[in-house]
Amino acid sequence: MASTDQADPGRSPDADPADDLRRTDRVLRWFDGHGRDLAWRRDRDPWRILVAELMLQQTQASRVAARWPVFLEQFPTVLSCADAPRSAVIEQWRGLGYNRRAVNLHRAAIVVRDDFEGVMPSALADLLRLPGVGAYTARAIRAFAFELDDGVVDTNIGRVLARLGGRPLRPNEAQRLADQLVPDGRGWAWNQALMEVGALICRPAPLCGDCPLEPECHWRSHGRPDPDPAMGSASVSTSQPRFEGSDRQGRGRLIDALRDGPLARAEIATVMNWPTDPDRAARVASSLLVDGLMERHGDFYRLPTRADA
Repeated sequence: MASTDQADPGRSPDADPADDLRRTDRVLRWFDGHGRDLAWRRDRDPWRILVAELMLQQTQASRVAARWPVFLEQFPTVLSCADAPRSAVIEQWRGLGYNRRAVNLHRAAIVVRDDFEGVMPSALADLLRLPGVGAYTARAIRAFAFELDDGVVDTNIGRVLARLGGRPLRPNEAQRLADQLVPDGRGWAWNQALMEVGALICRPAPLCGDCPLEPECHWRSHGRPDPDPAMGSASVSTSQPRFEGSDRQGRGRLIDALRDGPLARAEIATVMNWPTDPDRAARVASSLLVDGLMERHGDFYRLPTRADA
C-alpha cells in the first residue's frame, strides 16, 4: 500500500496490514461484479480521458456516454482540437452544458501542442498547467490514462472518505488518505472501484448494507449520526443553485442559438427569453465575451472563429 506519515482517520494506527489487503480485495471484487461498463473505462489514451473528465464535470455519465464518441469522431487527437477554430469545439459541446469547459479543453489542447510537442504530459505539475485541469482532473488523467498510483478525489470518493473516517476532511487530509489507500500497482482499478462505490452505494442517501467498505466505515459503525460527515467535506459537492430562470440558463440559450449562426445584438434578449430585460441580457452576454465563448463584430455576435481565440 502507498505509505504516509499520518494514519488513516478510519483505522487504528496499529491495525493489521492484512486488513488493507482484505479491504482491497473486497472492494475490487465488488467492482468486478458491479462496475458500470463505461466506454472511457476501456480507454487509456490521455487525450480521450481528458475529454471524458471535462465532460463528466457536473454532467451525468449517461449524457456523456452519448456525446463522448461523437466529439472524438471530430477531434480524435489533441492536435486536431488545437488546430480547429474554437467555434467548432463549442459546436460539438452541444447538450453538455457548462460551455466554458469546451473553451478550456480547446485552450488545453493548444498548450499541449505548443508547449509539449503535441504529446499529453503525465507529470502532475505539467498537467496542472493545462487550462481547466485542477487537482482532481490531473490525478484522474495520471490514474486512468497512465495507470499511476495517484489517489483521485472527486465528489463520490470524497463522500466515501469522509464517512470512512467519520468526520469532514480538509482537502489535504482527503488527498493524503486517498493516496494512502491506493494499492501498489492498482491505481486504475482502485480509483475506479472507489468512485463507483460512491456513485452507486455511498450516495447522499447511502445503501450501507450493500457497501463493500461497510466493515471499515466509522460513520456506519456508530449508527450514522447527524450531521453526515460528508457534508462540507473536501470535494463533496453541494446542491446547485436553481437553473430555471438563472443567468446560466440564459448563457446556454444564447450559445445554443449562436451554434446555428450569428445573431444581431437586438435579438439576444429574445433568444435568452428575457425580452423585457435587455440590460440583463447585455450583462450576461458580456460575461460570454469575457469567457471567450463568443465574439462581437459590430452589431452581431458569433462563436469564436480563430483557432487560437
